[in-house]
Amino acid sequence: MKYGVIDIGSNSVRLLMASDGKTLYKDLQTTRLGEGLALTGNLGAAAMHRSAFAVRDFKEQALREGAAEVFAFATAAVRSAKNGSDFVRLVKDTAGLNVDVISGEEEAAIGLAGALGGADGGIIDVGGGSTELTVRVGGKIVRAASVDVGAVRLYDLCGRDRQKLCLTAREKLRPLQGACDVPVCGIGGTATSLGALALGLMRYDPRKVDAFVLTADKTDELIEWIFARSPEEIARQSCLPLRRAEIIGGGAVLIRESMRLLSLPQLTVSERDNLEGYLLRRTGQ
Repeated sequence: MKYGVIDIGSNSVRLLMASDGKTLYKDLQTTRLGEGLALTGNLGAAAMHRSAFAVRDFKEQALREGAAEVFAFATAAVRSAKNGSDFVRLVKDTAGLNVDVISGEEEAAIGLAGALGGADGGIIDVGGGSTELTVRVGGKIVRAASVDVGAVRLYDLCGRDRQKLCLTAREKLRPLQGACDVPVCGIGGTATSLGALALGLMRYDPRKVDAFVLTADKTDELIEWIFARSPEEIARQSCLPLRRAEIIGGGAVLIRESMRLLSLPQLTVSERDNLEGYLLRRTGQ
C-alpha cells in the first residue's frame, strides 16, 4: 500500500512517497513559510499561499501515483505563529487536507523514530524554525528538547553577520548543553546540505549523503568556506539552491554549536527523518 506524507516546514514543504514502509522518493518545494516570523510573530500572506499551493500540488502528485492516503503535518513555523490556525484553514480550503500541527516534543520523537527506528542513539534536527535533540538509551528516551531557533529564524534575526549568528546560536541552544555519549545522527535540510557540501556534490545524491560522517573539524572548514562566499557563489559552486544557500551559514553554525554543547566529535547524516517517523506513527509502517 502506498502513502504520501507532507511535511510543512519553516523553509520547505516536502513530500515522502512510501510503499509498504519503504521510501520510494522524496520531493521538495522551498516556500520559506517561516520568513519574517521571528520579527513579526506572524506568517506572511504570500508565504502562506506559496506553502498551501505546494501542499495542494504534492497531494495531487501523491494521489496520481496511487497513494491510498495522504497525511500532512506542520512544525515550528505553524505551531509558533500567532496566525498559525489561519494557515491550517487555508490548507484545508486549498488542498482539502487537515494539517496536524505537532509539538516540539512530538517532532523530536518522530525524527528519532524515522532516523533510528527502535535503536538506541540520538538525533539533532536543525530545521528552519526550531532545533530538536532526542536521545534514547536502553529503549527509553532519556533526553528530549526543542528550542525555538532554526536556520530561517536565525537568518531573520542575524542575516549573514557571522559574529551575531554565533552569539545568538550559542544563547538559544544553551538548553541542549550536556555531554552526549551515544552515536548521534544529524537529520533535516541543514545536516544533509552540509553533507552534500562536504562531499563536493554539484548534483544532490541522497545515496551519497546518507550515512556520511560529518566531523567537528570538517564543519569548521565548511563554515569558513560558506562565509567566504555570497549565497549566489555558494549556489553556483554547489548543489544547494539559492534559497538554501542564503540560510546555510546560520544552519552550519547551529550544527557546530550543537556539537560543541553536546561534546560531539562527529555526527552521522541521515536521509531518514521525521517524514518516515510520522508515517510510522500513523500507519505502523
